[in-house]
Amino acid sequence: MAEYFSSRRIAGAVLAGGASTRMGRPKALMPFLGRPLALRALDRLRPQVQRVYLNVRETTPALAALGARLVEDAPAFRGAGPLAGIAAGLKQARDDGLKFLVTLPCDAPFAPADLVSRLAERGGAAVGVSSLGWEPMFALWPVSALADIEAALARGGGSPRGQLEALGAAQVSFPDEAFANLNTPQEFATAEVTADLLEVLKPASAGSTGVDR
Repeated sequence: MAEYFSSRRIAGAVLAGGASTRMGRPKALMPFLGRPLALRALDRLRPQVQRVYLNVRETTPALAALGARLVEDAPAFRGAGPLAGIAAGLKQARDDGLKFLVTLPCDAPFAPADLVSRLAERGGAAVGVSSLGWEPMFALWPVSALADIEAALARGGGSPRGQLEALGAAQVSFPDEAFANLNTPQEFATAEVTADLLEVLKPASAGSTGVDR
């Protein structure tokens, strides 16, 4: 395993800054099998990284109670989409002295328990891939990419996939169910009904408290 991973120089960010227009309400705090959806994503990521962040549109007590450091999009980039959330996470990781950031969306309760280790084995930027192609929200980003990402945002363009392509990101295959995300009420309801059939729903580690380390 790459030295930078074994020395725990990776942060993780759950992206919850979207408008949730298809869901019709903010997704982060929606109860999925009794627990907030964003907390499930955080708990999948938390054991795999040194620091965990929650990217949000705005800070609220309910979001703060999920136990992760909240990072908001920079004012100049608000409304610019997920790339703005990735930039916010990279900036916080840089300020914390870390070298890489793994991202996943808040509506991903089945994220792989080995997501970070498998992405990090490639030695640099990496992206998860399913049978449908790239999954750019599930990616490992070097903090050194922050300046280029901010420049793209300042130009009013850029996308996570485009930035990962520019970085020459390695592609890492995972089962399709690992990337299941819940964008509509129907998808949410279906996932709750079938969740007990997906072994990947099991906690990544026992005893997770939901409190940042």
